[in-house]
Amino acid sequence: MPDKKTEHAVQGLPLSRRQFMQLSGMAVVGIYVGACEPGKETASWGFLLVDMKKCQGCMSCMLACSLVHHGEINLCLARLQIQQDPYGKYPDDLTILQCRQCVEPACLAACPTGALARDPEHGNVATVDMEKCIGCKRCINACPHSPGRALWNARDSHAQKCDLCANTPYWDETGGPEGKQACVEACPLGALTFTQVVPDQDDADSYSVNLRDWQWKKLGYPLL
Repeated sequence: MPDKKTEHAVQGLPLSRRQFMQLSGMAVVGIYVGACEPGKETASWGFLLVDMKKCQGCMSCMLACSLVHHGEINLCLARLQIQQDPYGKYPDDLTILQCRQCVEPACLAACPTGALARDPEHGNVATVDMEKCIGCKRCINACPHSPGRALWNARDSHAQKCDLCANTPYWDETGGPEGKQACVEACPLGALTFTQVVPDQDDADSYSVNLRDWQWKKLGYPLL
């Protein structure tokens, strides 16, 4: 049985002031929750995907990342890392650990000073403001991926993470989600690519793609 409040609303009968306020409040709450629900509209406009069956571990991506951001070739300053397992078997002996630009980044939520925040001028990519960073490393520890994709710059004592090359003072190219990414450009085997399609956040394999064509099949690499 519907209550009187519902009957009034359905039958078009006049509502009491209390009933009107209750119904209005529920409508406002529904609109507020819908507007604030985290989703793709607040996500980064770009994502890095990798094909680990093509990667040979040359570290060109890491060297390029360090060079365009810091003006020097230093693997420790790279914002993506290649993890090598000398005892692993192909293709599990190598892993590219790139920032996933999460739709709901735990690193951003953990930052107490707002140093890690989305940059609306560069496609909502979450970036670190070095002037605001206090070196608490909460963003690094909060990252759900291991190792964390937010990295510690031990030389300059601040956190840093991939910004899709939105801020590259040592590179003349335009970066960011609407430009080029140094790691993608530098990879000699084309093992990295860029997309503006949001990967499935619940699927660990959604950031892995097949970038191999028939030429790779001739070399003995699997196409599937």
